[in-house]
Amino acid sequence: MFALMNTTILSVALFAVAGSLIAPSVSTQTPEAPKLEFPAASPAASFEQRVGLTDVSVKYSRPSAKGRKIFGGLVPFDSVWRTGANSATSISFSTDVKFGGADVPEGTYSLHTIPGTSEWTVILNTVTQQWGSYAYDEKSDIARVTVKAKALHDSVESFTIAASNLGIANATLDLAWEKTLIQIPIETDVVKLLVPKIESAMAAEGKKPYLQSAMFYYENGLDLKKALAWADAAVAEQPDAPWIIYRKGLILAKLNDKAGALAAATRALELATKAGGSLGEEYTRLSKELIERCK
Repeated sequence: MFALMNTTILSVALFAVAGSLIAPSVSTQTPEAPKLEFPAASPAASFEQRVGLTDVSVKYSRPSAKGRKIFGGLVPFDSVWRTGANSATSISFSTDVKFGGADVPEGTYSLHTIPGTSEWTVILNTVTQQWGSYAYDEKSDIARVTVKAKALHDSVESFTIAASNLGIANATLDLAWEKTLIQIPIETDVVKLLVPKIESAMAAEGKKPYLQSAMFYYENGLDLKKALAWADAAVAEQPDAPWIIYRKGLILAKLNDKAGALAAATRALELATKAGGSLGEEYTRLSKELIERCK
């Protein structure tokens, strides 16, 4: 019996030892810290705008007023400003442009300003990706223009850059914050860019953009005889289209051919009346207006 008890005790002891050998270990390694992202005081923003045939891209950060006095306070007068927050604002043009009247080659630039009480200096600098305006060097300027400051009725809480007043070949770049608005004109040379392509398309084989090309020449004061020939070709392709014949009438009127313009407008009116619907109503009105101008 004593031997049996010793055997039992030995078995329990061995089991305990074996169990300790195969028991899972407890890790003491510190868990990896989570990656944190905090909201930015001046969030990054960007926008793209096509002006004529030119792509304009802007990247900037948007500080908010938060009850502070901005110009003449947080942003001193007569000092170079990054025109936003964090990195200096950048602006890109896909073609050559006129920026505030200054010739600027295609490319990417940092945008800086010098705010004043009544007018600002707006600067394009060739050094991009610089933090703020701390490393700004006037020697790297590609353009400096002076723009009048405009007073806003309503306050703009967060600094905003946008494009407005979009035309066929032009726009304005708007900088707005607090109660101040700055507008810099941007002009592109659409004629220089597009005319060679139109001429090449007209000389090539295949379908041609007769009507669009005719109206581009008409609207930009180019060769009106070419415009008329292309309008005639467009009419030949769609002889019952009042919108094409009406536009042919516009070209004839600009050529001082009142009789031809009157005939085209009269024909467009007949087709528009027959077409009916919203399209017919629109070209009935437009054709009648052209007829009155040709009398």
